[in-house]
Amino acid sequence: MEVEKYIASGILELYVAGALTPEENVEVHRYAEQYPEIKMEIEAIEATIMKLSRTASPELPKDGFKKIEAELDDVITFVPPTSKKKAPWGSYLGWAASLLLAAGLLWVYTENNNLKSEIEVSTQEKLDLEETLSNIKKEAARQETFLDMLRDQNVTVIALGGQAVSPESYAKAYWDKAENKVVIDAKGLPEPPTGFTYQVWSLKLDPLTPTSIGLLDDFVSTEDKLFTLDNANESEAFGITLEPEGGSESPTLEQLYTLGAVGR
Repeated sequence: MEVEKYIASGILELYVAGALTPEENVEVHRYAEQYPEIKMEIEAIEATIMKLSRTASPELPKDGFKKIEAELDDVITFVPPTSKKKAPWGSYLGWAASLLLAAGLLWVYTENNNLKSEIEVSTQEKLDLEETLSNIKKEAARQETFLDMLRDQNVTVIALGGQAVSPESYAKAYWDKAENKVVIDAKGLPEPPTGFTYQVWSLKLDPLTPTSIGLLDDFVSTEDKLFTLDNANESEAFGITLEPEGGSESPTLEQLYTLGAVGR
């Protein structure tokens, strides 16, 4: 058990104030017997309340003391009817002050916890907003890079047409030879089934030699379906196949979705 954290939680103040349930009181009592630090803290809280009670009692107005004494005299009798001894009203006032102090401690504790919760919520909202703004900036920079490629006259655009397994599919490859980069626009591909991903191949045609240049991972979560891949190959064509997650060493030709030759 983390004794220091338990003490700092404020439950001991509630215990002294009598604001806990019977089950919670039993638990605190058990911990006090088991951990001397907790017992000492309880005694310190009680001593502080008594000290403040004694300090608060003499400051009551004189007429206020008489009014309280008269009201208590009507409802409380602590001595036998034959005795003329007055009850120790000062101690009653001290305990009344203690109860008021305990109520004040409970209110402060509750307000403090509420304030901490509000601060935590505000901090989390700020972090979420910062993350959102960061993602927006990254996405804007990525799309700006793509637009720059489209405007570059040295970028080769290759149309990839649908094949037998999916005739309606299509894609485009934007190949920047100077930067060894290829941007795949996969908007025309269907969502891959669970457990599969699209793999992009750079092809030499004679003899047919495929080289993988990357996977279109996070296909579903990528809204614009633009994927930037490295390509330092002397590509003559590009193809996209559907492969098991993690990709394959060689393309599954039965799952060739799109294909396009450079210069056509």
